[in-house]
Formats: sequence, structure tokens, C-alpha cells
Amino acid sequence: MKRLRPLAAVLSLAFSTAPLPGAFEPAPSGRGGAIASNDARATAIGLEILKGGGNAVDAAVATALALAVVFPEAGNLGGGGFAVIKKGDELRALDFRETAPAAATRGMYLDEHGAPRPGASTVGPLATGVPGSPAGLWELHHRFGALPWARIVAPAERLAREGFAVDSHLHAKLGELKNRAGVARFAETSARWLTRDGAPLPVGTVVRSEALAATLAAYRDRGPEGIVSGPAAAAIEAAAKRYGGVLTASDLAAYRPVWREPIRFEAFGWRFATMPLPSSGGLILGETFGQLERLGWPQLPRFGAERAHLLVEAFRRAFADRYLLGDPASTRADVSELLAPAWLDRLAASIDRTKASDSRRIAAWPGDAPPAEKRDTTHISVVDGEGNLVALTTTLNDLFGCGLYVPEIGFLNNEMDDFATAPGQPNLFGLIQGEANAVSPGRRMLSSMAPTIAWRGEEAIALGGRGGSRIPTHVAQVLLNLIVDGDPLAAALGRARLHHQWLPDRIEVEADTFAPETRAELERRGHTVEVPPIDKLARVFAVHRLADGRVEAAGDPRGPNGSAVVEPER
Repeated sequence: MKRLRPLAAVLSLAFSTAPLPGAFEPAPSGRGGAIASNDARATAIGLEILKGGGNAVDAAVATALALAVVFPEAGNLGGGGFAVIKKGDELRALDFRETAPAAATRGMYLDEHGAPRPGASTVGPLATGVPGSPAGLWELHHRFGALPWARIVAPAERLAREGFAVDSHLHAKLGELKNRAGVARFAETSARWLTRDGAPLPVGTVVRSEALAATLAAYRDRGPEGIVSGPAAAAIEAAAKRYGGVLTASDLAAYRPVWREPIRFEAFGWRFATMPLPSSGGLILGETFGQLERLGWPQLPRFGAERAHLLVEAFRRAFADRYLLGDPASTRADVSELLAPAWLDRLAASIDRTKASDSRRIAAWPGDAPPAEKRDTTHISVVDGEGNLVALTTTLNDLFGCGLYVPEIGFLNNEMDDFATAPGQPNLFGLIQGEANAVSPGRRMLSSMAPTIAWRGEEAIALGGRGGSRIPTHVAQVLLNLIVDGDPLAAALGRARLHHQWLPDRIEVEADTFAPETRAELERRGHTVEVPPIDKLARVFAVHRLADGRVEAAGDPRGPNGSAVVEPER
């Protein structure tokens, strides 16, 4: 999807580029259902499921399994994720986030002096949490799917067995993996799949995996037992043990996904259902929208500096509260307390409209913020012909997870790095996390993923993103573009976005986001503004059911994506 930037038309605007009408190509629209995901091949599989009588959950799970084959940097059977579902009037959230292995200990990533060991929580199987995807995807389908399970798994199995062609995106990412510090020690496990003569596989190379296909066949026939027991489980345990990990087949067999009540709130005339703990993304969305509504956001000039300032201040306070959060069993704050009207009133009232807050004075506790989470996540948004919606986000955490490839399952995650591996001390990024998110056996690490469903009458949106801590801020801005300012879907996704996460105390913006005079005004108010590399930005994927029953889908133009609809309009 091509994005145009007529800069002369935006020089007087404050933030979020506003090209002339028609500059964004319209999202595909039609009837019968719509899908947006990270990869067009995976989206095509989900679309075929919809065309074959499947519902939104069937299509989402089939797409996720296809991503585990064709999008190995983040699609996975070796990671975990979250799903929010709206089926008729029923709203549910499924937590299949990874957990710490039974042998995990509080100090497992520290040296004898109590300092973090470089790479211990990011590279190799010691960084791996217990994967939740095998049980989670099966549970999601078992609860809400319509088609037989075997039909859902078959396309991914076929892709693994028959193969798929390496595209330019995967070629580039394999190059990044090859050069990643510490990964070379696993070369013998991944070289045959990743490289040819020591170089990343060339574009067009057909990749096949009989081992992964066999695992998917067992998954098709036996459900999660086909992965958490038998050859796949034995291979995972052996790989972990060989390189100093603590993940075992018993951990895999003991894992259970959890159904949770989604966070629900209302703002700007819309209703929202989003992910609760152990995701912080839903809380950040709820707190941000609650503050902005109290501050009169819709009445402010759309491209005025005032909006940029208030959005940053709302994000700052929501991320400060994130410091208190962790696994539902260990969190130091209840989400219902943090979304209570009295607390939102207090947050909004604390914002000075004329100057930036000092982040270190926002919270009543010492320390710093959690580290920026990694970017290697997939998101799938689906709406079917009946109006059922799914927002499904899965992740390995870092690029190709911990860097260890197990042929029977793909790459293993490195989600243990999302714990506070050294509570109260600076981690490898110079940042400190809260005690509520400390490593403990069976505990689920905090996340920023934000699969979300919004609706008003017959109109509804399902969306989410990839991009670590930037996910909730970018999802929030896409939603504001849609529900407050009435953007078409493609424009809502294409406009430039900003990010602030409390600490480090800076605004991250895309190039072209601020006019020079606007940046100067924000800096006069005390804000620090930086332009990060584009690969640090979040990517958002969304489907939209319009009030007249038509549907549309769009992927983020900043990276690879696939969006399609059933029965497209001509």
C-alpha cells in the first residue's frame, strides 16, 4: 500500500501528517468478512477459511498457524499471545502468554555480584518461557470455532511440507539474525534452514520443513498433545538442555491458557473491550482515553500543538502506572482501581496544559520504567459475515525469539526478558522494573500487547499491533483517527504517529510528524523530541465493519502486511 507525503500541504500542521484527500489508497472493502495480518500468504489462507464457511475465530487461528510457517521472525508455535473475541453479545479474552518454567529462579540472570549477565535473558534457551501458542490456539478454536480442527491446521501443514518462497523481508531479517550477538553459537541448529554457504537464504529460495510439517500433522490429529508430548516436546527439551536452558517437556505438558474477562470501558461514544493483565496494553488504552475525554480532546484543533502535548501527557501517566503491574497474581495495582473515574479525574487534573511534566515526579515511587519490549510480534484482525470479531496478537518477543531454531516447532521465544530480571536494579538497558513483575516459577510476564475491539451500534473495529511498548500508543492513535476524527481506515493507519512511555522522558516521532514551528513549541514547553529509526515504530493491523454491513481491512504501510475481504466490491 503506497503512502504519499505531499509535504507542502502539511508544513503548517502540528502532528500526524494530513495529506490531501485521496492521498491514501482506500482499504479493500466488501462483504462476507475481512482479514488483516503481517503476511499476504497467511491472510489468503484465512480468507479461504472464511469463504469455506468458517467464522472469524477459524480464520484467525488458521492465519496464525500459517504465520508460524511463513513469518518465522514472529509467527510461532514456540511463543504465546492474547486474543479478544466478540461473538454476538459475548466478549471474552484468552491469555496464552508464556510462563516461567518450573526451574526458573529469581536470580537466574544475575552474576555472583547481583548484576545482570549480558544476553542471559535474551539469547539462548535460558531466555525461553513455556510456549503458550499450541494450547492457546487450540483452546480458542475449541471454544468458538465452527469448522473441524483438522481443516484449520491443514493449510499450515501443507505450507511447511510443500514450502514457501523467501521474500525480500525475510531475507533481510535472516541477515539481521545472522549478525545478532550471541546467536552464532546455535549455528548448527539453524544454519541448514537459514543459510546457504553461510549467507542468508536468497530471495526466491523455497523453504520446506518436514519436521515442522510432521509436528503440525500431530497437532492436527491430537491437538496440543501433539506438540507438548512426543517427538516435538522431546526435541524442545533436548535443545534447551544442550544450551543451558531449564525448559522441560513437563513444563510444556503443564501449561494451561486462561480465559479472562476483558477490560471494558467507554469513551467518545464508543465501547471498548481490550486485554487485561498480564497485558498492560488495555490499561494504557483505557487510561489514555479516559484522560483525553476529560481534557476535551475532540473539541481541540486536530492538528494543533495542544493535542500533541496532551496526548504525550496522557501516555506519560498511563505508562507510569504500568510500573505497578505484573501477573494477575502478583500485581501491585488492580486495573479496576486504575480505571476508576476518581483516578482518571486525578490524572487528567494533574496535567499542565502549558508545560511538560517531569516524568520522575509523576510517580510516588522511586526507580525507572520497564525496558522497551522487542518488536517481533504478529497481529491478526478478523471480522466475519455475521459481524463476529477477533483481535489476536502473538509474539516471540525479539527477532526470531531467543535465536534457537528447533526444526520440530520453529524458533523458541525469549519472553523471559519481559520479566524484571533484576528488580530494583538497572537492567541491560539502564532501566528498572517493579517487584510485581519479578521472575517466579509459573508466573506470566508483563506485556504491552493490546488486541482491542471497539463498537458503536452496528459499527465495529478490531485492531492491534506489533512493536513492543509502542503498541498501545500507536493503537490508541489509530483509534482516535477513526472514532474521533472520522478517517477512512487506510488513512487512520497511514498517518504519522508519536510515542511516549514515561521513561526515558522523550517524545519519539516519525519523520514529517511535526512542522518545525510545532516542534519548537513543544520543546519550549519542556519536551524532548527525537526521531527513531523507522524499524522501531509499531505496525497496526485493523478490520472495520461499517454500519451498513460492509467490511474493510488494512495493514500498516510501514512494513509487510496483507489485507483482504470476502466478496470485494468492484
